[in-house]
Amino acid sequence: MIKELIIDSSPNGATIALLQDKQLVELHKEQISNNYTVGDIYLGRIKKIMPGLNAAFVDVGYEKDAFLHYLDLGPQVQTLLKLTKQVRGGSYQSKLLDNFKLEEDISKGGKISDILTKNQLIPVQIAKEPISTKGPRLSSDLSIAGRYVVLVPFSEVISISKKIKSNTERNRLRKIVESIKPKNFGVIIRTVSEGKGVAEMQKDLLDLISKWEAFMTRLPSVEPAKKVLGEIGRTSTILRDILNPDFQNIYLNDNALYEEVKQYVRDISPDLENIVKLHKHKEPLFEHFGVDKQIKGAFGKTVNLAGGAYLVIEHTEALHVIDVNSGNRTANKENQEENAYQVNREAAKEIARQLRLRDMGGIVVIDFIDMHKPTNRKDLFDYLRAEMALDRAKHTILPPSKFGLVQITRQRVRPEMNIVTTEVCPACHGTGTIRPSILLLDDIENNFNYVLTEQNEKGITLCVHPYIEAYIRQGFIMTRQVKWFFKYGQWIKVKSNPAYQLTEFHFFSSKDEEIKL
Repeated sequence: MIKELIIDSSPNGATIALLQDKQLVELHKEQISNNYTVGDIYLGRIKKIMPGLNAAFVDVGYEKDAFLHYLDLGPQVQTLLKLTKQVRGGSYQSKLLDNFKLEEDISKGGKISDILTKNQLIPVQIAKEPISTKGPRLSSDLSIAGRYVVLVPFSEVISISKKIKSNTERNRLRKIVESIKPKNFGVIIRTVSEGKGVAEMQKDLLDLISKWEAFMTRLPSVEPAKKVLGEIGRTSTILRDILNPDFQNIYLNDNALYEEVKQYVRDISPDLENIVKLHKHKEPLFEHFGVDKQIKGAFGKTVNLAGGAYLVIEHTEALHVIDVNSGNRTANKENQEENAYQVNREAAKEIARQLRLRDMGGIVVIDFIDMHKPTNRKDLFDYLRAEMALDRAKHTILPPSKFGLVQITRQRVRPEMNIVTTEVCPACHGTGTIRPSILLLDDIENNFNYVLTEQNEKGITLCVHPYIEAYIRQGFIMTRQVKWFFKYGQWIKVKSNPAYQLTEFHFFSSKDEEIKL
């Protein structure tokens, strides 16, 4: 599988497209103004305790108070509160936790009112970004993620990814981490650490320790509801989590970001540094690699499949519904079951891609085409699970119900990616009506008066629909073009564009720049 990352930078941030075998599978937008990224740590102030919910609302500077449930406090929340109080009071100066006495774990069935009080300060981490009308979801069980390991304060536990199956490798990684981790810090060993050496693991862990030290340095002086420690940018986060030898290219169109990404890749995986490339073509980056076209085809209510079938995707407040339709794909009665099976397999592959691409979270209900053979239903379920295995978000897939519906729950930590693919009609500007076509040439000539006389433009080009171009050029000698030459004293070029609506027209200067009317 060939993977490519296309990063289109703009003044407002960056749009990141992940391609697998040239097909768009993930799309992320990193906005410069986004201050509530998953992983950011804020110094929150408790605004309200809700005993009925066993939760608290916390001020982290967002327009709506963030939500912190008792189960998200973490077992060592008492230690975190004590540390915060002592560091802000000046009685604890160390940047690490070697000499800090940990408190007992809180009870799993306790009450939040026994732990937190109104106006109390507590460091919290963004667990889920603001979505729709809701504020951020928080956790006070802090962790700092690196490429190979995750650092967890107030713990001594070393956890290893379940995806690392070899007992020999698990023991080797455990011994490496035990020898280098600081006291009172737990470590989660990530899947990508399999086969890595001591030097790589140590460098990653030391980077995380330096981030913790930065957190401890800022904690005494930071104002309540302000950020204490920020997660790295979305671009670097994606590279950290998914960069592997399968990647062939990383293309960027911005010099500064190119240098930043190249340095980051050099730090985390020096052998892949050469895959980072700067896009120097005049053609826009996404257009050059066909990403724009794929975005237009993949988003929207209806998604067409290669074989003629299509998906209808509807969104509600509570869940997402996907309906599979065979479209113009027909079959006789003898192979109707096989036809339904093939359409469903094709749809399952696209649905797995759509969930990643749109970052759809929560409950997803899929209405596949009915199949009567139990073996086909089982094969489809297994195939969907295999396709969803590529998804990095946590998810659960339930077998088909007796109504033939498949239910999926998928982790939702940030707003769903939603791109409007419909365009406003240039002829009616969204009103549903257009000006009388008989007045079209009058409109064009009125604009000639403005462009040629008031703006004093020279060598302009009129671009119109091919039918209108043919009408303008109609005649042997006294065409409309010739009449305009005598009327305005200069020759006006006329070009056609098949993509234009019938009554759509635009003017272009001698430098081929559109003249705004």
